[in-house]
Amino acid sequence: MILDYKGISVFYTDEGSGIPVVLLHGFLENTSMWKKTIPHISKNNRVISIDLLGHGQTGCMGYLHTMEDKADMVKTVLDHLKINKAILIGHSMGGYVALAFAELFPKIVLGICLANSTSQADSNERKLNRNRAIKAVKQNHKAFVSMAVTNLFAESNRDKFKDDIELVKQEALKTPLQGIIAALEGMKIRKNREHILKNAHFKKLLIIGLKDTVIQADTLVIEAKSTNTDLIELKGGHMSHIENESLFLRNIVHFIENL
Repeated sequence: MILDYKGISVFYTDEGSGIPVVLLHGFLENTSMWKKTIPHISKNNRVISIDLLGHGQTGCMGYLHTMEDKADMVKTVLDHLKINKAILIGHSMGGYVALAFAELFPKIVLGICLANSTSQADSNERKLNRNRAIKAVKQNHKAFVSMAVTNLFAESNRDKFKDDIELVKQEALKTPLQGIIAALEGMKIRKNREHILKNAHFKKLLIIGLKDTVIQADTLVIEAKSTNTDLIELKGGHMSHIENESLFLRNIVHFIENL
């Protein structure tokens, strides 16, 4: 389905009935990443999946999409659907958006699951890497996407999931240059939101990949302890929904059912 937001088209899906669950994809992803997740959750819940700004079938608003911009767009979709309470599940960048949403609209949030994500801001080194990525994608869009997607998977899993990696690349290549740059710029300047987890009135879960090269597992373990957030450790890399599909689904469903 398509909704107008500040002059651009926003794509979303809406399936099932029950307590609403909002699925927020990561960088270079879109609603298609949830194709195996939605059937499991929509058995007992209403599931809304949204293409974030500059990704999938949702347009761009410029060359900077902040996490707050994306959160405001999510709120517009929920308002359109007359949803005033929801559980948020965000993968990677989608987790950053979920936390920004919780800061802006705390009364709506029933729970947040951060999958391969963090409440921490970018380190100085990470910000430099974002700048390098912006330069690289401007030079060769296809090569950047190919390398970026491959690196999301644990090195030991890359042969095993080579077909999945190819499918993820195909979807990632649909992300326009402007959308990639705007997302990188937005992630680079995002705020530290550990206080959102620490002071949360809602249930929270952190799912991590022990071989994640994007967000180091040891820092996430510390984050979970310091913010009193439930933690699930999986053996793969950054793409838990693919590398550990059955365990990922089981823990997501358990989280939703036990709010």
